[in-house]
Amino acid sequence: MTINELLKTLATGGHLANVYLILGQADYLQRRLKTGFKASVPVDEQTMNFASYDMDTVPLAVALDDAMAAPFFGERRVVCIDNPQFLTGETKKQKVEHDIDSLQTYLGAPMDSTVLVFFAPYEKLDGRKKVVKQLKKVATAIEIGNFSERDVRQFINDQLKQDGYSMAPAALNELIQRTDANLTLMMSELPKLELFTHPEKTIDMAAVAGLVTQTLTQNVFDLVNKVLAKDTAGAVTLYRELLQAKEEPLKINAILQGQFRLLIQTKVLAKQGFSQGRLASELKVHPYRIKLALQMHRRFKLTDLNRAYLGLFQVERQMKSTAMAPEILFSLFMTQFAGYRVPA
Repeated sequence: MTINELLKTLATGGHLANVYLILGQADYLQRRLKTGFKASVPVDEQTMNFASYDMDTVPLAVALDDAMAAPFFGERRVVCIDNPQFLTGETKKQKVEHDIDSLQTYLGAPMDSTVLVFFAPYEKLDGRKKVVKQLKKVATAIEIGNFSERDVRQFINDQLKQDGYSMAPAALNELIQRTDANLTLMMSELPKLELFTHPEKTIDMAAVAGLVTQTLTQNVFDLVNKVLAKDTAGAVTLYRELLQAKEEPLKINAILQGQFRLLIQTKVLAKQGFSQGRLASELKVHPYRIKLALQMHRRFKLTDLNRAYLGLFQVERQMKSTAMAPEILFSLFMTQFAGYRVPA
């Protein structure tokens, strides 16, 4: 089952399975699905027949007790389990103990009148665990991980159509760029854009440019372009603007390193014949970032990418070991990088 099929089932009151597994880190879709599951219970029954339990603070046994109870004067009980870290391979100590054996027993014979939903905001689960294997056999699984750019465009256009709005293609391109094609960010920006363009209900480029702030990652992406173009003045100016926006120097440097590492990996693997989809899967990076990296890497030599990457490690080391201002350290890096000449 796809995310859209489940949303349609929830919206139309269709038949629901006894157990669902919602896997992925798309916050917006997690919230929307939870709202849909809650709405599947009549409003006057929700107090008694809908519950959500955070496994970071509540024992699993409490949620299972609720799941095993019959609906209170209703046909259906919905129980949501949030943050089930015990399904992953993470080793950090949990605050509460969870009775995994009881969960396996429940999954062996789920209550017909209960819809049990696991909201797992993770990239993947630990498939070696017995409980995970059993859950995957029993549950209807919905993956809401990294969406392709095409999927994001379709989702936004569908939402705009539902709201009675339209968006110019150039404006949608700009929104995607400023948010790194992050569906959660894009959906959080839509109400503001719709309010601003009411009553015309047409969102244009000016609205997006004026109201949507670029993410730090996108600003750093612009900074990467200036670095590789050896535009020292432009790079230092943008770096200064990020500092004035209260961005942490070490964080900026870390994202810069990550961007150059991605460009190097993309250049090397693309030369070996890796497709865009395979690159995204292999590097575990959002497909939109891979698309941008593929557009960029062809314009620059691997030697320049390596020099910039190593130079930024030196900047990080100096930030941690000297009292020099980050802006001066970055300026020195740019001066050395831009002034470098390949020996004859």
